[in-house]
Amino acid sequence: MITYHVKPGMDVVLQDALARAWVIYRKENLVFAQPHTIVQDQSGGGGGIRIIEIFTWVNHAAPEHVPDSVKQIWAEMQGLCQMPNGQGGLEGGEVVLLAPKNK
Repeated sequence: MITYHVKPGMDVVLQDALARAWVIYRKENLVFAQPHTIVQDQSGGGGGIRIIEIFTWVNHAAPEHVPDSVKQIWAEMQGLCQMPNGQGGLEGGEVVLLAPKNK
């Protein structure tokens, strides 16, 4: 899961970059086709727009061994994001998909 803290006015540009990045990831066989979800936080908590992307790398080492094409799009995406405190605007981490419990 990656949370992008988008610079003001850059949300549409970031969405385009995310689409291009996905094509590169798939072409390079770095990610599984599903799940792939992108959502925008609508809470308006004063921290600006946040876009959250969820996908699965083919293995844990994949993001550490990416080609230059991925590094370039990552640099572009980083340039479109910034935390309200001025620090880097991307936060990532591993999450576990939970199945809903039937009652």
